[in-house]
Amino acid sequence: MTTLDPQTERRCRDSFQRQQAMTTIGASVLSVAAGETELAMPFSERLTQQHGFIHAGIITMLCDTACGFAALSLMPADAAVLTTEFKVNLLSPAKGERFIAKGRVVRSGKTLTVCLGEVFAEEGGKRKQVALMTASMMAVNTSSGLRD
Repeated sequence: MTTLDPQTERRCRDSFQRQQAMTTIGASVLSVAAGETELAMPFSERLTQQHGFIHAGIITMLCDTACGFAALSLMPADAAVLTTEFKVNLLSPAKGERFIAKGRVVRSGKTLTVCLGEVFAEEGGKRKQVALMTASMMAVNTSSGLRD
């Protein structure tokens, strides 16, 4: 991982803290680097579907957010990030004690950034991949009223 300048890292972490959806699911930032982020979310029964696995929508939301912050870490200081498209493959039921979402920039452009996201379930010291995402993120100038 390539380290970020402290201002960019703080901007990403502050923006994450404003996401009420992430607070609701108990997610936190493990790391932020240039073009890469890692988030964690503990298991919660409140987030399960009828079979006791974490709901696919929650896993997707966590992965999308990891990709978004990976993209934001490479965007100019006056930019905010919005998802424009994603595709997710659910590889295995989301069962575990904790979930780790990794977002990584594959290609950073002036307006669009393409990312790869992965979510892993941790249980008993072992990690299993449960989701894979490709996502496109758009840089939006904060003068449009959006905050990063």
